[in-house]
Amino acid sequence: MEGLHQQLYGGVMNIDTGGGGGDRFPQWSMQETRDFLMIRGEFDPSFMETKRNKLLWEAIATQMRERGYNRSGEQCKCKWKNLVTRYKGCETMEVEGMRQQFPFYNELHSIFTARMQRMLWMEAEGGGGKKKSAQLSSDEEDDNEDNNSEGEKGGGGSTKKKRKMKNTISSNVNNASVSSSNGDIMNAMKEMLEDFMKQQMQMEIEWLRAYEAREEERRMKEMEFRQTLERLENERFMMERRWREREEQRKMREEVRDEKRDALITALLNKLGRDEM
Repeated sequence: MEGLHQQLYGGVMNIDTGGGGGDRFPQWSMQETRDFLMIRGEFDPSFMETKRNKLLWEAIATQMRERGYNRSGEQCKCKWKNLVTRYKGCETMEVEGMRQQFPFYNELHSIFTARMQRMLWMEAEGGGGKKKSAQLSSDEEDDNEDNNSEGEKGGGGSTKKKRKMKNTISSNVNNASVSSSNGDIMNAMKEMLEDFMKQQMQMEIEWLRAYEAREEERRMKEMEFRQTLERLENERFMMERRWREREEQRKMREEVRDEKRDALITALLNKLGRDEM
C-alpha cells in the first residue's frame, strides 16, 4: 500500500511542485496552490466556452501576480494538468485513504462538481450537441491544442481527416438528440441528477465522519497530554516537598549536634577550672 501511494503521488513535496522544469522554477507552496485553484475555479466557466485557452491562462497568471506569485501562463497550465491527473487517479483507484493523501482533492472536486451541474442544467434546457462535447473535453483541449498545431504544420491531410471525423460524430450526436423524445431526455437527466446528488451527499457524509473521527482522536491525545503534564507537575511538587522536609530535618540534626557540642565544651571547661583550683 505504501508503494502504491508513493507511485501515485510521489510524496507531499512532489504534489506542491509545478510542472515543466526541475529546479528552474520555485516549488508551489500549499497556500499558493490553493489560491491558484480558487482563481482557476472562477475561470472554469470561461474554459468551458472556448477551446483556445492561452489568453485565459495568461489572465490567471496576471491574477496570480496580483496576489504576489510570479507564475507564467504556461506554469499555471502545467500545474493544472498535474493536479487534474492526481485527482483522476484518486477517482479511479478508489483506495481507502488515497484522497486524504492528496491535499487538494476537495478543491478540485468542487470545481468539477460545479462544472457537472452546469452541464446538466444546460442539457436539461436543450443546450446539448456540439457545445456539450466541447464542455466534456475542455480539459483535454489543453493537451490537444499543441498536437493540433503540429498536425497543421506537418500535414494538412491528417488535419482534414480529423475535422471530417469530428463533423461526422457531431452530426450523429445531433441526429440522436433529435430522434429522442423530450420526455425521455428530461427523465434521464433527472435520474442522472438525483444519482449525482446522492453520491455527493454520501461523499460529504463520509468526509464528515472522517473529520469527526480525527477531531475525537485529537481531543483524546490532547487530554492524555494534559493528564501527563499534570502527573509530572504533581511528581515534581512531591519531590520538592520531600527535599524540603529532608533539608529541615538535616538542619534540626545539626542544631541538636551543635547544642550537644557546646554543652560538652562548657562542661569540660568547668571541670578544668575546678581542678586548677
